[in-house]
Amino acid sequence: MEEQLSIWSLVANASFIVQLVMLLLFAASVISWMIIFQRGAIFKKAKQAQLAFEERFWSGMDLNQLYKELNDTGEPLRGLENIFKAGFNEFTRLRQQGSVDPDAIMVGTQRAMRVAVSRESEYLDANLPFLATVGSTSPYVGLFGTVWGIMNSFRGLAQVQQATLATVAPGISEALVATAMGLFAAIPAVIAYNRYATQADSLAGAYETFADEFSSILHRTVHS
Repeated sequence: MEEQLSIWSLVANASFIVQLVMLLLFAASVISWMIIFQRGAIFKKAKQAQLAFEERFWSGMDLNQLYKELNDTGEPLRGLENIFKAGFNEFTRLRQQGSVDPDAIMVGTQRAMRVAVSRESEYLDANLPFLATVGSTSPYVGLFGTVWGIMNSFRGLAQVQQATLATVAPGISEALVATAMGLFAAIPAVIAYNRYATQADSLAGAYETFADEFSSILHRTVHS
């Protein structure tokens, strides 16, 4: 009996539909964990980059020198570095035209930074909808597999004259494995989504705050 009710034997002896459900949930779980580790590394790096850039920016360093150093790195810029570069680049370009009104310069600069903030927010939110989908749908997919397996079990009982626990247990156990796999896929995805969504909102708020503060600095510069 113990051998018959082992996890691997239950999966192997399950019906095709239930096996398909289990395979789908297993794939969703694997992909979710890949995204969880990937997003974790990205958010950690983004937070470190934010703190490092803010320290450089508010140290009193010349903005032209900071802009030059960022351009000289030759690496793709993310986070506050990208927002700063977008704003300062547009600010410098409009000022060099000479005849542009100071207010028009600020409007163009703020627009460039808003676009950069929006792109950084999209970068932070990437793949989070997949985690939300897995977290919300996996239990129901697993429940579908369970219901299907129980239906097959009862259909099998109709073909025997006397139903016993030994007859019912394997079929019910096969069905419940699908529900367990659904929860196994959903719980980490929900926890990770809530954690990363909060971090994404926090970083996006920091980006918007920086854009406003940088805009105030440039406003004073262009009207001086």
